[in-house]
Formats: sequence, C-alpha cells, structure tokens
Amino acid sequence: MANHTQLDKIEFFLARIANALESNAGVGYPRMPDWGDATLWIWQAKHMALRAVTKTDALPLDLLVGIDEQHTTLMENTLQFAKGFGANNALLWGARGTGKSSLVKAIHNELDNDPTLPLHLIEIYREDLGSLPSLLTILREEPDIRFILYCDDLSFDENDHSYKTLKAVLDGGVEGRPDNVIVYATSNRRHLLPRNMIENERSTAIHKGEAVEEKVSLSDRFGLWLGFYNADQDAYLEIVHNYAKHYKLTVSNKDALEWAVTRGNRSGRVAWQFIQHIAGQQGKSL
Repeated sequence: MANHTQLDKIEFFLARIANALESNAGVGYPRMPDWGDATLWIWQAKHMALRAVTKTDALPLDLLVGIDEQHTTLMENTLQFAKGFGANNALLWGARGTGKSSLVKAIHNELDNDPTLPLHLIEIYREDLGSLPSLLTILREEPDIRFILYCDDLSFDENDHSYKTLKAVLDGGVEGRPDNVIVYATSNRRHLLPRNMIENERSTAIHKGEAVEEKVSLSDRFGLWLGFYNADQDAYLEIVHNYAKHYKLTVSNKDALEWAVTRGNRSGRVAWQFIQHIAGQQGKSL
C-alpha cells in the first residue's frame, strides 16, 4: 500500500500531466480568430493560427508608377472578387524589386478603406503551403468574408513536393477551393520551377510529356498572369521623382542614376532605396 508521501508524489505528477494536456489542447486543430481584430493576417502553420497585423507597410497606390497596366488589371480582378463576382487566381512574375508584392499590398490597402467590401489579406509562407488545407478549414466557416491568400516569392526546388498541395487548392482536390478564397502569388519565375528541375523530369520519366506537364501545369492554375520588368532610365527617374514629390524631397537625376549604377539595375525597389538614402541625408523620415 502506498504511504502518504507516495500518494502526494503521485498527485503531483498527475497534476503536471493534466496541466500539460490542457496547455496543449487544440494543437493540430485550426484556431478561429476574431475577424474584427484586423483585415491583414499572417498564417502561422506551427500554431495552426492566424496572427493579426495591425500596421502595414503598404504604399499608396499613386506611388506605384510604371506598372499602370498591371495595376489596372489586378485592381479589376480584386474588385470583382471583393464584390462576390467571378475572378481569377493571379501570378505576378518578373524581375526582383519591380513592384509585385507592393502592388498586392497597395490594392488591398486601398480597398480596405471601403467598409462595404469585407476583404481580408492573409500571407502564407512558401514553406507552410503543406498546411493550406487546415487554413481553408478556417476560411470556409466565414462565407461572408472574402480572403486573398498571398504567397510572396513563390518558387520550388528539387524534392519539394508542396507544390502539389497548392495545385490542388488552386484548381483540384475533392473539396476544392472555397468560393470566398482567391490566391495571389509573386515569383521571379514564370513557371515557378527551375528549368533544370523540369528537364530532369523530362529525362527520367516514362511518359516524358506528362511529367513535364505535371510541373508546368501549376502556373497554368493561375488564370491571371502579370509580367513585371526592370525599368528603363526614363521610367526609373519617373519613379524617383514621384517618390520625391510625395515625401517633399529634393533629388537630382545625376545622383539617382549613380545610385542605380551602384545597385546594378533600375527598379522600383532601387528607386525606393535611393529615396530612403536621400531622406536620411535631408533629415526626414518616411
């Protein structure tokens, strides 16, 4: 028979076990957020939860110059979706720093000012794509809210099979993508996979054409493709001066071009970095 001391120890360890079970309750099951907290979220796959983002770095739309066609097309698509009409998943592809992610965030920020449009933006990291079904479980429960799933810098390497999960969400799967969810992704690659990966599939497959189609068809699941390209000199200077006018800075073409030379290209990102440099020199914050 256990003595009093042994019983105390048993009770102590049972209490610890109970506390541990309570603290871990719900792990592996998606947690429902309070949608009134924010309209911008980050999906945390490890915790199966959405984290509210209350402060955004989105730029005003009128600061994004040189991508007017892309702006118009994506805005129309997003507005259609926000109103509950037909719209396409969108792939924004092209050179680094050309405004792909800035445009997605700026459009959401612009439409977020309209209280009649219940539009939320949820960022999901590429390495968390395997948890997409769990996230969709949450979003299906809110049919009156429209959700943009946003994945920045999307690409896949060899032996990475998470693209199959994304592919199923975009177009296939038994349950399918909820009507209140759309996917926007940015990438430096038009087909999201490196050329050598596609060629390896071609060389080793029994049915080579089908293997390549399996890889390339991921980007085909995006109904809207928008290309972004490095700016020429005139477009780059237009971006610089547009920023400078907005932030009331004094800039010279000579300095702006010298800055671009040191960075090795001309893009919206390089222009913004130059503006940050000039703002610091002139004692201003952006």
